[in-house]
Amino acid sequence: MSDIPEDLLYTEQHEWIRAEGETGVIGITDYAAEQLGDVTFVELPAPGNELNAGEAFGEIESVKAVSDMYAPADGTVTEVNERLADEPGLVNQSPYCDGWICKVSLAETSQLGELLSPESYAKLLEEAGD
Repeated sequence: MSDIPEDLLYTEQHEWIRAEGETGVIGITDYAAEQLGDVTFVELPAPGNELNAGEAFGEIESVKAVSDMYAPADGTVTEVNERLADEPGLVNQSPYCDGWICKVSLAETSQLGELLSPESYAKLLEEAGD
């Protein structure tokens, strides 16, 4: 079973967000990292980019596939994880800590209520056969 931290919210496309006041830290889940295999490149959004919930904001490449990453909430990118340029494997090694993708200034914190709780995300993975 994949690791599912209790302090995060999740999307059905396997992204996570950690709300820190008006800021959201975004990454991909342990499950997504496992499915991708060894990550070789992460296309980061540019600071200042507007993200729209449910829309692709970058790509993540692995030895197996190229996948879009989808924004869990609306917001403006304030910071990206520059370490991923040289160390994309951080996404595999530490998806919830060192392998975060970007930080956003949240447009509407109320949108977070539409995301999956850790329990709901665990159920989604169970139904997917993980």
